[in-house]
Amino acid sequence: MDIQTRVLHLDIISDVICPWCFIGKRKLDAALGDVEDFRVNLIWRPFQLDPTTPPDGYDRRKQMEDRFGSDGARKLADNILAAADGTGINFAFDKIERTPNTLNAHRLIRWAASTGRQHQVAESLFCRYFERGEDVGQNQVLLDIAAENEMDTDLVARLLESDADVQETRNDDAAARDLGVAGVPAFLAGGKFLLMGAQDSDRLTYFFKKADEKLGEQETEEAG
Repeated sequence: MDIQTRVLHLDIISDVICPWCFIGKRKLDAALGDVEDFRVNLIWRPFQLDPTTPPDGYDRRKQMEDRFGSDGARKLADNILAAADGTGINFAFDKIERTPNTLNAHRLIRWAASTGRQHQVAESLFCRYFERGEDVGQNQVLLDIAAENEMDTDLVARLLESDADVQETRNDDAAARDLGVAGVPAFLAGGKFLLMGAQDSDRLTYFFKKADEKLGEQETEEAG
């Protein structure tokens, strides 16, 4: 790659149990294929939809029905399936028994940055939860994901048993909320431009290009 290629740093703020974030991730993948004039450097950032979730999680069906009612939960699932059309996601809500606490999943994504595989680990977490119904709050599931993404599982196991990066992960979550992020997914380009929601790939591509243009203009003004 030409060493002069510009780089747009993109923070992806999400939670691994958010179906809209999974849809947003797949649409992001499509958008990245349409970027030609610069490279997008992806950085995954944590956002817990419910930081108060117990360590062993909740009964998902009961939680959804308590929150939305039986009809409301079915309508929400239908809306998600419609939005996922064309993404290749096979949502299997009937397989999901628990809504987990995602703190450790976010720590795993954080550690994956050292191997350059954050994007792949996030995909694995989404797939295991939404397509296989696996509990991504369980350490063994996280270790399986680490293994399939060529991470050092012995190191990950030790880290999971410790408090490593717990506060840092919570601080990143708080920083996103301070930016005004109230729902996910959200995309922060160049640390300055924020776009929220599971946007279509065309919209994301346009957002990347406009952010790159604005950042370029600002650099030119500062240099002058």
